[in-house]
Amino acid sequence: MERTLVRVGEAAELLSVSRWTIYRWVDEGRLRGTKIGKGSLRIFRQSIVDLIESNESGSFSTF
Repeated sequence: MERTLVRVGEAAELLSVSRWTIYRWVDEGRLRGTKIGKGSLRIFRQSIVDLIESNESGSFSTF
C-alpha cells in the first residue's frame, strides 16, 4: 500500500530541491501539506505528482 503522506525530506529528494524549498512551496500553495502530531509537516504525495505533471520543462524553479 502506497503512503498518502511523505516526509519533507522525502519530498525534497523526489523533487531534487532542498527541504527549505519544500517548506516555502507549501507556504506558497505550490504543494499541499498537513501538520501531524506536535507540528511535523507531511506532504500529500498527490500534490507532488500534480506538481511534476504540471511542470513542462522537467526542472523546478526555486524562485
